Amino acid sequence: MRILVTGGAGFVGSNLCARLMEDDENEVWCLDNLSTGRVENIRPFLDRPRFTFLEQDVQEPVKLDVQQIYHTACPASPPAYQKDPVDTTKTCVLGTLNMLELARKCDAVLVNFSTSEVYGDPEEHPQREDYRGNVNPIGVRSCYDEGKRCAESLCFDYAREYGTAVKNIRIFNTYGKNMDPEDGRVVSNFIIQALKGEDLTVYGDGSQTRSFCHVDDLVEGIVRMMHTPREVTGPVNLGNPGEFTVRELAVKVLEKTGSKSKIICRPLPQDDPVRRKPDITKAKKLLDWEPKISLDEGLDRTIRYFEEGLRVWQRV
Repeated sequence: MRILVTGGAGFVGSNLCARLMEDDENEVWCLDNLSTGRVENIRPFLDRPRFTFLEQDVQEPVKLDVQQIYHTACPASPPAYQKDPVDTTKTCVLGTLNMLELARKCDAVLVNFSTSEVYGDPEEHPQREDYRGNVNPIGVRSCYDEGKRCAESLCFDYAREYGTAVKNIRIFNTYGKNMDPEDGRVVSNFIIQALKGEDLTVYGDGSQTRSFCHVDDLVEGIVRMMHTPREVTGPVNLGNPGEFTVRELAVKVLEKTGSKSKIICRPLPQDDPVRRKPDITKAKKLLDWEPKISLDEGLDRTIRYFEEGLRVWQRV
């Protein structure tokens, strides 16, 4: 199978590449401009004949002959996508257009990586795929939130107008191996702060909730979505329905690391969602999928990854 993974050197993309490379029948092209992705994430595959790294921005057209496209390219943490909001919107819109054109020309199947952020600060809980969201279209997060909503719109228009094979997934909070220690996500923030003996920064009072899915579970759901019948287009939520407050997560990290760090509170960022939990009924029915890795097990794995990483990074 000839496969393109955009954003393949990023957190989720690199874990997906690793999964795809387990099949000797796959030829994988990893496209990434390394704005947030890291070569270290894909280094194990760089010398393999079935793996090709293309250092390129997804905003530029791609000329390949592929059968499957996993379109994950886009900064995904608030500090990363707010750093250059105009570029984030361009990545969501122009990048998705380029991938849809490629899918159309190659008659390839495209899995579009959308996000739970399309639900905004939800007034429905848990969030089902038919919920249309509560998004601020002019806020500091709108470059990502509305950019992803536009990308979804493009996907379904291509399906209706041109018969392009598209599949849309909405990813909820994910964590695990290959996270960037400085990307600003809550799990990596807490673990790095705890391991360094720094105060754990909680925004607001920590009562806001999130649902944390380990990346291995997520990748399983992504691959299953790709292999569904053509008429299965989604959107389909992929996430762990276990719901925890941010403060509960901070306490767990402190207990598991044995850190003496304290929890401190900072003002809540604009438009930060108060509650977030996926309804995964569709994923269970269409993909026969649900997460298997508990938050405790996943945190243990992720802490070990960052412990080893800090030892390496401190020697560099």
